[in-house]
Amino acid sequence: MQLNRALRPTLSALSISTRSIPTLTSMIGSDLLALGIASLVSLLVRLLLNGQFPLSTYWQLVPLAGLFVVTYAASGLYPGVGLSPVDELRRVTISTSLVYFLLGSTVFLRREEDAYSRGLFLMAWLISIAMVFAGRSLIRHLLSPYKWWGYPVIVLGAGKTGEMVIRTLQRRPRIGLKPVLVLDDDPKKHGTLLDVPVLGGVELAPSLGRSRQIPYAIVAMPGVPRDRLLDLIERYGQTFAHLLIIPDLFGFSSLWVDAKDMVGILGLEVRQQLLLPGPRLVKFLIDRLTTLVGGLLVLPMFLLIALVIRIDSPGPVFYRQTRIGQDGMRFKAWKFRSMVQDADRVLERYLQAHPELRDDWDKNQKLRDDPRVTRIGRFLRQTSLDELPQLWNILRGEMSLVGPRPIVDEEIDRYGEKFGLYTKVTPGLTGLWQVSGRNNLAYEERVSLDAYYVRNWSVWLDIYILLRTVWVVITGEGAY
Repeated sequence: MQLNRALRPTLSALSISTRSIPTLTSMIGSDLLALGIASLVSLLVRLLLNGQFPLSTYWQLVPLAGLFVVTYAASGLYPGVGLSPVDELRRVTISTSLVYFLLGSTVFLRREEDAYSRGLFLMAWLISIAMVFAGRSLIRHLLSPYKWWGYPVIVLGAGKTGEMVIRTLQRRPRIGLKPVLVLDDDPKKHGTLLDVPVLGGVELAPSLGRSRQIPYAIVAMPGVPRDRLLDLIERYGQTFAHLLIIPDLFGFSSLWVDAKDMVGILGLEVRQQLLLPGPRLVKFLIDRLTTLVGGLLVLPMFLLIALVIRIDSPGPVFYRQTRIGQDGMRFKAWKFRSMVQDADRVLERYLQAHPELRDDWDKNQKLRDDPRVTRIGRFLRQTSLDELPQLWNILRGEMSLVGPRPIVDEEIDRYGEKFGLYTKVTPGLTGLWQVSGRNNLAYEERVSLDAYYVRNWSVWLDIYILLRTVWVVITGEGAY
């Protein structure tokens, strides 16, 4: 269909500068660099440990780096856009492990195991997983602000759903999908939507997609009749290499939904990870083993923190508070004391002296300059060291390493209908809201993140949150 002449000046002025090849090559380059660094680090460590082996033996393996690229491509890791970080971590881990398994098996079958160090292979495998995932995160952080990064997207639908999609993609450029055009059949919506031009009806999609070389289209019209939706899919599915359909299932589980073909009938299979014994057993083992080993390692830090707290201000070293756990059971959560004695009275006097802060306290239950916090307490909170005693709660089975933020009775009403989701799992020492902004988030966003965690729970999500926690603790992001 020919484009309306009135739209041509707008299209001529429109700059769609995203390019697929630089994005693809950036991700491949990042992976190869990460694998190279992992190999060099492993070799250096092995040499420092008095490893005796000819380096030329390992240089022969360099051409096999292409095997990683092929395997990553087969796993859907390229071009690397539109992936959730949890799904990317899972694919990177499985793909990298598969390649190292194949390399190790080949060496064994060729009876060359004496020429290669098993310890070096094991070390390189683990470091490669960490470096590839970290490299991909870094490259997105560095390149996503540039206009050429990512893939252009046409959004079909300028209603509330379309606005939500555009806002999400704009707020999270690291996803790599950049909305450049919006189409809607309602002439009243033509103009702009969140600074993205709304040019005309959805019938323009094929022409615009071909002329502007846009590979992605998002159908954001969940209320459209079934026949109309099928027509859109049939007509535009042949134009766009990637056609995403936003269903009318907001808030539903999204990480573990698979499309199933039941002899021509489309079905969505939702795997309830919370009900599967295997993942739950792995979570139990990770909680207990990590806590036992980690607790022994940080025991000297425990003693040092306890001593500093006693020196800094009068009062007990530990503080405990009743929290709500799995199935609504109450338990005592332990922390290092970070507040002065008579904290409630100090807070009330402070709010009376600063009434402008009352609304902020009532809304978020947080104050940036909390008068109750001691000098050492402020440091403990910024580094999250005040929560280390909750390792005891984890050993008792009252908490987990990862889970929703443990809440008190006064917060139940604020969770509303999502409180039932909260009680399905044990609360966590860390969680999704802590690695997504912490105290910079509004209370409603924290509740939504807790609900998202329960609906999408998996061992991979826990691993991702634990890795992100390390970075958040180091940078102090959102902590006060």
